[in-house]
Amino acid sequence: MKVVQLYTGDDGESHFRDLPLEEFHAIVARQTEGEIRFVQRDPEFFSDWHTAPRRQYTLFLQGEWQVECADGAVRRFFPGDIIVAEDMTGHGHIMRGVGKADRCLVAIPLADPE
Repeated sequence: MKVVQLYTGDDGESHFRDLPLEEFHAIVARQTEGEIRFVQRDPEFFSDWHTAPRRQYTLFLQGEWQVECADGAVRRFFPGDIIVAEDMTGHGHIMRGVGKADRCLVAIPLADPE
């Protein structure tokens, strides 16, 4: 299991940052009201450049996902991995499916940090 933050840097581009579990525990405490979204996508899923629709953490449940940041970094995510999506401005990121299995994730809203 890995926990990765996806954030917008001072350059306006999305970047990855590995998060230690202790830091993720503090982030989870910011869970807020809002819709918890369950998302299922087919194996050919592709989402072109976009920013996070809200501050949220995403738990990958099934399938393999590839996420590409505007800075050129690419990471693969597997069941059990988590992204803390906070790149709500800037160029954003791309998501695509990898392999032949359907992909499933759940997205949980977060409040802004204090």
